[in-house]
Amino acid sequence: MSPVLVNQTPQWQALQRHWESMRGQHLRALFDADPKRAAAMSLAAAGLYLDYSKNLITQETLDLLIELAEAVDLRGWIDRMFAGEPINTTEGRAVLHIALRNRSTRPIQVEGEDVMPQVKGVLTRMETFVGRVRSGDWRGHTGERITDVVNIGIGGSNLGPKMVCTALAPYQSENLRVHFVSNIDGTHLVETLRGLNPARTLFIVASKTFSTQETLTNAGSARDWLLTALVDSSSVARHFVAVSTNAEKVAAFGIDPANMFEFWDWVGGRYSLWSAIGLPIALAVGFDRFIELLEGAHAMDEHFRSAELRENMPVLLGLIGIWHTNFAGARTHSILPYDQSLRYFPAYLQQLDMESNGKGVTREGLAVQYATGPVVWGEPGTDGQHAFYQLIHQGTQLIPADFIGAVHSHHELGDHHLKLMANFFAQTEALMRGRTYDEALNELLAAGMDEERARWLAQHRTFPGNRPTNTLLMERLTPHTLGALIALYEHRIFTQGVVWGINSFDQWGVELGKQLANVILAEIQSGKVTSNHDASTHALLERFIRQRRA
Repeated sequence: MSPVLVNQTPQWQALQRHWESMRGQHLRALFDADPKRAAAMSLAAAGLYLDYSKNLITQETLDLLIELAEAVDLRGWIDRMFAGEPINTTEGRAVLHIALRNRSTRPIQVEGEDVMPQVKGVLTRMETFVGRVRSGDWRGHTGERITDVVNIGIGGSNLGPKMVCTALAPYQSENLRVHFVSNIDGTHLVETLRGLNPARTLFIVASKTFSTQETLTNAGSARDWLLTALVDSSSVARHFVAVSTNAEKVAAFGIDPANMFEFWDWVGGRYSLWSAIGLPIALAVGFDRFIELLEGAHAMDEHFRSAELRENMPVLLGLIGIWHTNFAGARTHSILPYDQSLRYFPAYLQQLDMESNGKGVTREGLAVQYATGPVVWGEPGTDGQHAFYQLIHQGTQLIPADFIGAVHSHHELGDHHLKLMANFFAQTEALMRGRTYDEALNELLAAGMDEERARWLAQHRTFPGNRPTNTLLMERLTPHTLGALIALYEHRIFTQGVVWGINSFDQWGVELGKQLANVILAEIQSGKVTSNHDASTHALLERFIRQRRA
């Protein structure tokens, strides 16, 4: 039987008809009609509380979305992932980031082999190394204590650890600072190393194959910086460690393979912070806190694996996202954390979501005929309120938004947190309710404005409302709740990929630019354009080479 695109199923078509009946309704009316709406459309899991009642949905909407999930066998795909089956079909790999944080005694197998002993073995090596560095037992070439760690990686080897270290800054040691370098632009490395003492600096080079151009270029320049100060080439072994699978290249670089921490091909880069890629996290906050991060993610994994679909937090978020993207016509999704510590979380989710679901071909190789992966973006509140919220409130585009906040702050400075959270709750209410023309007019008249001007100005002060939001609330941002939050979005993205029929775990779109860059680099270095480029690229390269010579 030939594969069928999901938009050709009866369940999808039922949702299309349902949207036509919903598009004229307003959230105000839905709340007025059902005083228990908020209670019915909220749930708690793994230390997180989700209120999804401020979306233009009804129980019928949810029923239809669940029927769609069942039609694409979402439960079967979840089970296959947890069973270690090669659901990354284009690369023939299992998808087992969930094994990296498996805190149960349950074995997880790949091709008949339990991978948990390997996972635990690497964790034990990480624990020993982290203990040595943080205690001062591991010292640099000249015998000085390590005070700064520089992680050199890119993509998943940078975004995840950087985001987590920033989010968990209140748990970090004052005696050990962690820095991140990713961009091949030399400015990034130069500015990071400025002020650091080579004798007290430890580098982590994170590259699975130890061949990533950006990472190896930065690592080579970091090694030059170190040797300029310490001279002795043997010092590299005391100031560099690697997270990789290529022991030969690691050794050739000058790193002792005994200080190489491995991970596996069933760990995708953007899902790898739970592995040895998380070494800078463990160094920053301590190994026990790193384990708490894994435990939070595991708690969400267990919820995702076992909860009924209609009571499953990642599933509900994923299906509501399908509703917005494929039926309501939304093209972007905004992530709005009301916690300065989560300032890199939107950028982290950009890669997690857009690299996972930015696909136009199904697993069977069919061209999709519907929208997939929305553009993900956002900034922390309240900065965003003074930047782009205008577009969300009164613009012509529908922009669903997730608001993320905590009951308690790590920095209860005066009433700062209360004012922050007052804005947090006010924005979701304002986006849901809006303000009618009559309400705006009456406010202006009550303030004493002339009626003619008030009638004109009221048009500009009218807000349509009906703008969808999800609200995620936690007690406090801790390693455990952060782990649960990250895992929540991982599984939300997987849910959407299953519905769209795409492979969320490859990223072939990243490769073409890399291949062309290697060709162009050789031309730039030789000073002559020899390849058959398009006219624009050819002219730009010649201009660049000419001006470099000048």
